[in-house]
Amino acid sequence: QVQLVESGGGLVQAGGSLRLSCAASGRAFSSYGMGWFRRAPGKEREFVTAINWRGESTYYADSVKGRFTISRDNAKNTVTLQMNSLKPEDTAVYSCAATPYRFADYRNPNNYDSWGQGTQVTVSS
Repeated sequence: QVQLVESGGGLVQAGGSLRLSCAASGRAFSSYGMGWFRRAPGKEREFVTAINWRGESTYYADSVKGRFTISRDNAKNTVTLQMNSLKPEDTAVYSCAATPYRFADYRNPNNYDSWGQGTQVTVSS
């Protein structure tokens, strides 16, 4: 497993942007696929985006496609989520997660074995 710490959450007006970062430590970060999930109050945890271990392939939920961008820097052991054109419905706790399974279904949270503590994102209307 890897240890994950998110940062960058906060309060932003609708239409604004935020950048979330996830710093990883522990075993070889570059061998892990990375994902971002979110949970809004009273709702189930929801897949947001993921990137494979090489950074070659990315995956997005339809609700964020075209607005959010995931990237990773294996030299710095970080994964970044750039969120643009934010909407009030993006309000949630965002968590990064790591999966050791290279060909996993990245949208399934059960395939991840390491999770960060989460960071709050609040988008006001």
